[in-house]
Amino acid sequence: MTSPTRPDVRAAAPEAWTFFRQWLKNPLGIAALSPSGRQLTRQMISELPHGTRRVIELGGGTGVFTRAMLAHGIAPRDLLVLELNEALYQHLRAHFPDVRVECGDARELKAIAQRDGYLEGGPADAIISGLGLLSMSRQTQAEILQAAFSALKPDGRLIQFTYGPKSPVPRDLLDELDLSVRRGGFAWWNVPPASVYVYTRNRSRAVQAVKVATKKS
Repeated sequence: MTSPTRPDVRAAAPEAWTFFRQWLKNPLGIAALSPSGRQLTRQMISELPHGTRRVIELGGGTGVFTRAMLAHGIAPRDLLVLELNEALYQHLRAHFPDVRVECGDARELKAIAQRDGYLEGGPADAIISGLGLLSMSRQTQAEILQAAFSALKPDGRLIQFTYGPKSPVPRDLLDELDLSVRRGGFAWWNVPPASVYVYTRNRSRAVQAVKVATKKS
């Protein structure tokens, strides 16, 4: 007999406590009370494009998505993790010594990736984001999205989760940046429940980005 469905097993106690302490210090800067659960993690990873090799993670936290991407087959050298919180950054550096982990603001992503040397291997296929876009101003959202897509391939995608009932990025901002969005999975058993959204360039903008990249090469 199949056992009843139940919520995800939460992160290991030390990681959950590390995360919770940082939330207590800065509840507006940390998107959740605890790290993401297994169901949400699976749904985020499932949205990676087929054949993905290079990934950037925004808001690495305690490394739940980082660990999942490594297990998915992303090589440490092809993974760049950005974390603004100093304590969580140190946690990531200690637990993932072979991964490129940088402490910095997502709005400065391209400059950080260039300084790190990550972009020497080419733009990323995808960006996975654990940032709390829902609580950010429109201007901050715009700056983060612009920075993210400047580090992505023309057909690359930004994979974002949110605790709200709809996309955390308003439609008028997506139109302004010429981006499209579709809803992915919904993680019922995450705490709290979360939706996954996938952002891409509109087709016309993607074609233009390809032309620009071709001229530079």
